[in-house]
Amino acid sequence: MNNRLINWFKYASPQSFYPLAGKLIPWFAAAAVVFGAAGLWLGLAVAPTDFQQGEGYRIIFVHVPASWMSMFIYLVMAFWAGLGLAYNTRLSGMMAQALAPTGALMAFLSLWTGALWGKPMWGTWWVWDARLTSELILLFLYIGFIALQASIDDPRRADKAGAVLALVGVVNIPIIYFSVKWWNTLHQGSSVSLTKSPSMAALMLWGMLLMALAFWMYSIAVALYRVRGIMLERERGSEWVKGVLQAEGTK
Repeated sequence: MNNRLINWFKYASPQSFYPLAGKLIPWFAAAAVVFGAAGLWLGLAVAPTDFQQGEGYRIIFVHVPASWMSMFIYLVMAFWAGLGLAYNTRLSGMMAQALAPTGALMAFLSLWTGALWGKPMWGTWWVWDARLTSELILLFLYIGFIALQASIDDPRRADKAGAVLALVGVVNIPIIYFSVKWWNTLHQGSSVSLTKSPSMAALMLWGMLLMALAFWMYSIAVALYRVRGIMLERERGSEWVKGVLQAEGTK
């Protein structure tokens, strides 16, 4: 048991995590392709037409998974940032930095696909609705985190400053999630709940869940790919990075 714990803790070191991430990336990337293909096929070709929204509802197969991931990635990013702030671990700051661009992409996708859906359904691209506004704030938090880290030359100081911003911004996540319950908003409530039966056809639900899995796998693969680059950049003066670059250069 103790040996297993020690083996897991060794991956807190960038030197040990770098090769592990390299081995995991192809698996997560392949899973993203498989789940994405299945989800798109089910969502766009098999799921029935919605009796109220017509074919326009199919944007949920991108909009909903992107919205879920934008919130979840922020929580994971804040967790890694907080871990680094508390224990001063190198890998934590690198993981938070690697996750931020993907989270920003998901928040942007959520807002943009929401606008594409809102124009035909609501008659407008944008309203200052509580759900939309809090999601926009989430995008600004991601951009602020990325800009703050880029503006500080010392990576360890950048990690600490980014961690404070990330932890403060966590308060926005429950606001996004519960906004449709706390306020009388234009945005519709959740179609999927852990405590209630889904309010959509089974084929629609399966298509959306498969797309959500595809977004998960994609996010993990991209974060692992990006964190490997961050490791090489931050620790380029270390012996292990020189060894990695030398080995890759000889291939």
